[in-house]
Amino acid sequence: MIRYAKIMNIKTIEQQIEQSFIEKLTGLKYEYRSDITDRAALEKNFRERFEALNRVKLTEAEFARLLDEIVTPDVFAAARTLRSINAFTRDDDTPLNYTLVNLKDWCKNHFEVINQLRINTDNSHHRYDVILLINGVPVVQIELKTLGVNPRRAMEQIVEYKHDPGNGYSKTLLCFMQLFIVSNRDRTYYFANNNARHFAFNADERFLPIYEFADEDNRKITQLDEFAERFLKKCDLGRTISRYMVLLAGEQKLMIMRPYQVYAVQHMVKCIDDDNGNGYIWHTTGSGKTLTSFKAATLLKENDRIHKCVFVVDRKDLDRQTREEFNRFQEGCVEENTNTAALVRRLLSEDYADKVIVTTIQKLGLALDENSKRNKQRSKNGQATYKEQLEALTDKRIVFIFDECHRSQFGENHKAIKAFFPKAQLFGFTGTPIFEANAALQKIEDTQASMRTTEDLFQKQLHAYTITHAIEDGNVLRFHIDYFKPEEPPRPFGAPLQGRGIGEAIAKKAVIEAILAKHNAATGGRRFNAILATASINDAIEYHALFKTMQADKQAADPDFKPLNIACVFSPPAEGDPDVRQIQEDLPQEQADNEEDPEGKKAALKAILADYNARYGANHRLGEFDLYYQDVQKRIKDQQWPNADYPPAQKIDITIVVDMLLTGFDSKFLNTLYVDKNLKHHGLIQAFSRTNRVLNGAKPYGNILDFRQQQDAVDAAIALFSGEKTGEQAREIWLVDKAPVVIKKLETAVQKLDDFMKSQGLDCTPSAVANLKGDDARAAFITHFKEVQRLKTQLDQYTDLTGENKAAIEQVLPEENLRGFKGQYLETAKKLREQRGRGGDKPGSDDPVDQLDFEFVLFASAVIDYDYIMGLIARFSEKGPGKSKMSREELIGLIGADAKFMNERETIAEYIGTLKAGEGLSEAAIRDGYTRFKAEINAKELAAIAVRHGLATAALQTFVDGILDRMIFDGEQLSDLMAPLDLGWKARTQAELALMEDLHPLLTKRAGGRDISGLSAYEQ
Repeated sequence: MIRYAKIMNIKTIEQQIEQSFIEKLTGLKYEYRSDITDRAALEKNFRERFEALNRVKLTEAEFARLLDEIVTPDVFAAARTLRSINAFTRDDDTPLNYTLVNLKDWCKNHFEVINQLRINTDNSHHRYDVILLINGVPVVQIELKTLGVNPRRAMEQIVEYKHDPGNGYSKTLLCFMQLFIVSNRDRTYYFANNNARHFAFNADERFLPIYEFADEDNRKITQLDEFAERFLKKCDLGRTISRYMVLLAGEQKLMIMRPYQVYAVQHMVKCIDDDNGNGYIWHTTGSGKTLTSFKAATLLKENDRIHKCVFVVDRKDLDRQTREEFNRFQEGCVEENTNTAALVRRLLSEDYADKVIVTTIQKLGLALDENSKRNKQRSKNGQATYKEQLEALTDKRIVFIFDECHRSQFGENHKAIKAFFPKAQLFGFTGTPIFEANAALQKIEDTQASMRTTEDLFQKQLHAYTITHAIEDGNVLRFHIDYFKPEEPPRPFGAPLQGRGIGEAIAKKAVIEAILAKHNAATGGRRFNAILATASINDAIEYHALFKTMQADKQAADPDFKPLNIACVFSPPAEGDPDVRQIQEDLPQEQADNEEDPEGKKAALKAILADYNARYGANHRLGEFDLYYQDVQKRIKDQQWPNADYPPAQKIDITIVVDMLLTGFDSKFLNTLYVDKNLKHHGLIQAFSRTNRVLNGAKPYGNILDFRQQQDAVDAAIALFSGEKTGEQAREIWLVDKAPVVIKKLETAVQKLDDFMKSQGLDCTPSAVANLKGDDARAAFITHFKEVQRLKTQLDQYTDLTGENKAAIEQVLPEENLRGFKGQYLETAKKLREQRGRGGDKPGSDDPVDQLDFEFVLFASAVIDYDYIMGLIARFSEKGPGKSKMSREELIGLIGADAKFMNERETIAEYIGTLKAGEGLSEAAIRDGYTRFKAEINAKELAAIAVRHGLATAALQTFVDGILDRMIFDGEQLSDLMAPLDLGWKARTQAELALMEDLHPLLTKRAGGRDISGLSAYEQ
């Protein structure tokens, strides 16, 4: 009774919040349509708006056909239709070109608000809190809550609801939904709609980001009324949907720009509209500069006063990477400029497709250099030089956008561009600006010398979003820095301390020993990969050879040692190769190193390539170095986990580099940087920032192992790039807590779990979890233990844990206890998730179970995969005293504690139960045996169901195989299956329901976590 009263009270409060919010929107000039509460009214209104906008009257048949053409379950296709001029053939065969909204001026559309819409489809009756319509098209859905909702769970609830078969999103005008907003009045979050494959809440978690809105100074605007005032004004919303959402054609995905990206674009566009000089954008590495610059470029493409927009990068790999990124946002929007002639042709072209050009500063410089080889040759042949051809553009307004503007821009090329194009406006993007403190080049004015800074080149800062902002927002990760100190050898009494100076190298063998000892911890059991930054090409060569010999020695001594896959990349001697020379322009160390003994460097790189080719089955040659470099980058980026996606043998664990990959390279699967070179200022921040791209809960921070004791350089770099914070404040934001602090937090979390279990009259042991009474108690256990595991995941990747730290962790949470609790967590989570009803009256509820965010990724080990388990079972079975044998119970416990085996662990455990220790089976025999065992169990299970319901086993097997093959449940095939029973309709309905009660859990289990469309109609 108390719980019922509580729920009724919550509903009343929610209704009040909803009413107040609608009043706010009507104050913002939205028209409130209380009459639109069902599908028919929604479609009638849409028809009226459509006919008014397109000045047409449709017949009933035409309107029905139009709906049939535009309504689609594909979110991406609907989003494209919303933003396009579309074609429709009328009943009399005349064409009608139509739009759903006013594309030229989104402010001039009709904005309405509706609430409590019910969409009744074949097998669901859904209700939606508040929906915003533009020209009758539903584009924004707002779900209002009263309790503090985890934003990830809020997102998951809508996604669950949206993907429930029979929902309105796939079969009605709701398919045009662009944005979802979730608010409990105090906290407001929003995210873009997308197709199912971009939302994965499972053991490898791949899902899109959820945002909070912020003002220009990055102050969060989360209170619902203020959010409405700043984000939902009619023109602002129209602008967001039309200009600041991006459709990624390659991935068929919708993206919405983050607030700081929008502000940067707005400042650039205004600066150009006002013809107000140059400027630079300080947006930290990893914050999405490519998307910001792409959007700026595409908006400038629409500006008639601009002749060209030239996006300038400074290296061949970045040229390719940026082109690929641009084309990811819009297929074919940027083509490669293979040579200077192609660049000049496109600059002179009047074709709209050539209005945005991506090129390198070097190609631009060659075109403008009268003394370049090609210009001299053209002059000699009596042809106009490139520079002479381009003189036609000197009075044109051209916008140059420089990517990472602190690199090669500090040179003659930049000066030449400014001199040749006097009406040009120059904009720079940088994650690490050059200030006087970190400037390296001087400029001479009269007799005064001063440092060249970003401001010298680009006049003024237009917008800043620093690494401090990005870490606070969760857009990039914090850093864990381990300043490695080798153990000093024992010294005779009275002998002086040896010690090492800051920045001084330690023996490479000691570095490799440390890396081999720490790598599994640093990379979460090789779930991620690492870069080893070395001081010179000779060092890189030596490291590569040492890794090979030291790992071979380790493997000979210990057959269980699994060697790391090591790659190495540095540029070869240029020897007149323009591509290599261009690559080296921003690789000063490599350029200098290649001056000495170039033949030796080439021979070493050939040997490294041969090693790489042998390992990966490739065929790279020194003459096509860039293809090798691309392949290395691709392997680092493609390290998807689990291993089913990409086998471990194809992955790179560590890439040894000198200068390469330390700037302008992004991979979510790179989390560790080993540093054996001196770094400072922007070079240090750029290198560290390779590790801190956000992925999921399995990657809590970027890991840095510094073998050169560079703490002072780190502190100086943090102070320089901290933005408005002091160096000390920034350190607290940038760096994760020291191990003892996290161990203390773990102790507190374990104590809270202990207190909770005792409050339920139970001991704090894994076995006691099964005795928890009621869903509320089980939900509380999930919440408590997830926090324990989150802290343990963080500590597991610390590379500087002392023996004392490890002992403290084991005392707080013994490994055996941890494994037992993980198994209980997964068992409990699985049951709660299965019983959490899909769909229903609205997405989620205020029930504690419905608010749970399970986060299975925290409970999935990268090391323990299917192959590993089969190997362990084979070892359990092997004859003689094996040194790595586990007991049957330990094996089952290991499987039970890993989220990957959640749907299969009972079967594996039963199989282990049939084996005898010391039976002496090979791994191949174990695998074959398990496959047969699983098939037998599945067949027996299905046969028992068939007997119970009077069906032919073969017919039931065919029915189940058909469902699992297509992942679609077909009601007609169920009727065909039941037909031989020859029952009346009432008896047949009861028989079908009884059968599905048995089949539903079997199908869910065999689907392995994937959705079977249409099956939810039979959920209990």
